[in-house]
Amino acid sequence: MTDQFWLGCAVWAYRDWVGSFYPPGTGSDAFLRCYGERLTAVEGNTTFYSIPSTETVQRWRQETPDRFRFCLKLPRSLSHAGPLAAQIEAAAAFRRQLQPLGDRLGPAFLQLPPRYGPGAIADLSQFLAAWPVVQWPLAVEPRHPDWFQPQPRQALNQLLQRYGCGRVLLDTRPVYDGVDDPQVTSDRRKPQLPLHPDVIGEYALVRFISHPDRDRNPAYLAEWQERIRQWLAQGITVYFFVHCPQEIYSPATAIAFQAQLERAGIPILSLPTPPAPAQQQLSLFS
Repeated sequence: MTDQFWLGCAVWAYRDWVGSFYPPGTGSDAFLRCYGERLTAVEGNTTFYSIPSTETVQRWRQETPDRFRFCLKLPRSLSHAGPLAAQIEAAAAFRRQLQPLGDRLGPAFLQLPPRYGPGAIADLSQFLAAWPVVQWPLAVEPRHPDWFQPQPRQALNQLLQRYGCGRVLLDTRPVYDGVDDPQVTSDRRKPQLPLHPDVIGEYALVRFISHPDRDRNPAYLAEWQERIRQWLAQGITVYFFVHCPQEIYSPATAIAFQAQLERAGIPILSLPTPPAPAQQQLSLFS
């Protein structure tokens, strides 16, 4: 078995998981502990909206097992407030605030705004040059469509490689390839962008946007299964995060994918067995 594969969702504090993913009666103060008993990583979308206090960071470490990893998103006050080069000091303050998590830290990730296109590559280069990837790895998620054109794609990959950064792989195909739109009522729609499964460096950070209808996901997960098999054989570490426009379904999809990998004989570290109440309630999604 290997500890190169980490699996999770975007958040842990989701109240509607109580009675399904979390045991009935679970209070909000126990959400993170329960989450860490069931999955091995979290995307940590919470830091996009606010920077946690020192006490909160310490509690996150205390409430998660040694094998757990936080892959935290840089705050929007940093990533979505104009030129990134102007935020280098703010980024350093963010790193200092989260460093007490120590070995619980997986790669951080920088989500670029939709308007931040290839014309800003010099600004991005200046920011990445100042980020100490040896201390805390960083992956970048482009969202402007022009980054996915051949020349800008190559230029971005070369830039990330130069500074030892990764590239976030966003897969939104399950929610866009059908005739329906499960995001129709969502105010946080994921962008419809090409999937370029480019691995830069020693790890891959995947954000899989699943469909609420479980029958719509297996073909895409089968593709990811084969990629993950190849990546692990090459010594690449994989962080795989399951989202859904209806977030209540994300944990069941993640756990089903874990089981799929295990059945395929892919050498990954097995998830811990959840306490019985949650295990029983997961049948609601089967």
